[in-house]
Amino acid sequence: MKKIEILDSTLRDGAQGEGISFSVQDKLHICRELDELGVTYIEAGNPGSNPKDMEFFKAVADVKFKNAQVCAFGSTRRKNCRCEDDANLKSLLAANTKTVVIFGKSWTFQVTDILKTTPEENLKMIRESCEYLVKNGRKVIYDAEHFFTAYEEDKAYALESLKAAVEGGASVLCLCETKGGFMIDECRRAVAEVVKLYGKKVTVGIHTHNDCGLAVANSLVAVKEGATHVQGVLLGFGERTGNANLSTIIPNLQIKMGYQVIPQESLKNLTSSCKRVAELTNIRVNPQSPYVGKDAFAHKAGMHIDAVLKNPFAYEHIEPESVGNSRVFLMSEVAGRSTILEKIRRFAPEVKRNDPIVSDLMAKVKELESAGYQFEGADGSFELLVRKMLGQYKPFFKLHYYQTTGSNPRPEEGVCCCAQIKVEVDGNFEITAGEGDGPVNALDIALRKALEKFYPVVSNFRLVDYKVRVLDSKSATAARVRVIIESTDGQTSWTTVGVSSDVIEASWIALVDSFELKLSK
Repeated sequence: MKKIEILDSTLRDGAQGEGISFSVQDKLHICRELDELGVTYIEAGNPGSNPKDMEFFKAVADVKFKNAQVCAFGSTRRKNCRCEDDANLKSLLAANTKTVVIFGKSWTFQVTDILKTTPEENLKMIRESCEYLVKNGRKVIYDAEHFFTAYEEDKAYALESLKAAVEGGASVLCLCETKGGFMIDECRRAVAEVVKLYGKKVTVGIHTHNDCGLAVANSLVAVKEGATHVQGVLLGFGERTGNANLSTIIPNLQIKMGYQVIPQESLKNLTSSCKRVAELTNIRVNPQSPYVGKDAFAHKAGMHIDAVLKNPFAYEHIEPESVGNSRVFLMSEVAGRSTILEKIRRFAPEVKRNDPIVSDLMAKVKELESAGYQFEGADGSFELLVRKMLGQYKPFFKLHYYQTTGSNPRPEEGVCCCAQIKVEVDGNFEITAGEGDGPVNALDIALRKALEKFYPVVSNFRLVDYKVRVLDSKSATAARVRVIIESTDGQTSWTTVGVSSDVIEASWIALVDSFELKLSK
């Protein structure tokens, strides 16, 4: 199997996405996760751009990796400056990584109008920077910025810029589709020519952006044309519409196209790695992400589910377990007996197809969904409903009362609501209060404080998403609402639902289910 190198740029290019900010500790944790996954390179930041990145490179020097090399990232030297005097190149050496990634200009427009220098000087900047880093013992990955735009507008100069990097000693020529606007055939032609010219001398790579939704497709096409180095971000986030999504590229290359990308035994950890990186980044994995999303192998239609239970190949292109994901049957009022039975058997395998509980549960689900509940997006509440009907459920606490009060924002940032709560556990009472940036947040904090005394495990999970939907808007302020809450402990996630004409009560119902489900496990 042909080997494909993967360079993950979550910590550099991914960090340019809106709302993304990593601490040094975050970056160290993500590096360990990516190393366990088996990527070849981790592009971890620009030591010349800010003190935090340089602090990271000092800290990561003491970490032992088994698969990946951490790389520092920077630019070629400045115009009309010696490499020995260039602060950026000196910071790359100071980062003390065996491999460095430097970018240079391929496009004459960027050279003359942005750098304000001559095409000749730019070629010297590329050649001399690569040469300087190689002489100082570094392997150089050269990122040819705007290469595809340059190839279309001035092919001769674009190829000259690559030649300068090769002459300087670069080991990898990575062609960057920086604008993200090129079509598949345009990408194919450019990569094919570069592979023909330089593929026997150096490794040819690809770096794409997703502005036309083609980052993954262009990366795969580049590999088909001979590129053996692929750059991207594990979850595809980044500047504008994001980078090439490695959680899709890796299994496509390894499972579908027959390339060796990461260790085979690591492929089954792909979904869990994505979840942990998302948690550290403080984002959610898109539920519909190929391979790793929670809906990637979700089935709802009764006929589909019946077929999948007989043979998953009927509607699934791979086994979910091969990438560490799992099959999901969505519960709804249109679900058939097979759906109900399969979901029950996950925690009550003794239940048979003709057991009366199956019919009773189908009737109960239809009754609740007609009242506004929705279980296809609330697997946690459905599990609790089944446990109650099977007699397997015992409440972990009893509510005596709760109340919330709201006001204008207080002097403390993020505090605008208070909640007070009284609960009972095995005859013991606890009264607590919580402050938050909304009534549900305040209730969550108050309930957590009350229960931690009895169940310390509740401190290990948190709410990550909260949705409200008005069910009958014609009733105006008396309308019933459905609240769905998603919770996570960093390893797994679960969703719960509540319905009421009072949004706080609906939120409370969903919140209690979230706590009860975690405690029941």
